Amino acid sequence: QVQLVESGGGSVQAGGSLRLSCAPSTHILTIAYMGWFRQAPGKEREGVASIGNNGVTTYADSVKGRFAISGDNAKNTLYLQMNNLTPEDTAMYYCAARKGGTTSWGPSLRQNEYNYWGQGTQVTVSS
Repeated sequence: QVQLVESGGGSVQAGGSLRLSCAPSTHILTIAYMGWFRQAPGKEREGVASIGNNGVTTYADSVKGRFAISGDNAKNTLYLQMNNLTPEDTAMYYCAARKGGTTSWGPSLRQNEYNYWGQGTQVTVSS
């Protein structure tokens, strides 16, 4: 069982920035790929960004050029840097992971491929 602990959410004005962090209970090198997802009130959960253990990243069109996903193996932490935030980015943000072995994996924004989910961290952007 892998536990994921998110942090870094909060309230910010439009145009501001936040950085989310996700710390898995297992070493990040044992994970095939990780992702950030979000769910706004009344909407379905959607994929935001993902990174594979091969270092390749992918983003939802709505965040391209504004968000950046990265991993720090030394700190065993996944990050989501969010810049130029808009009220449409307001949501609960979830970190997710899929365990993997030594095989090289690319990123994925398909929710059903993930084994483990964090509890979420709230991001609120005011206009």
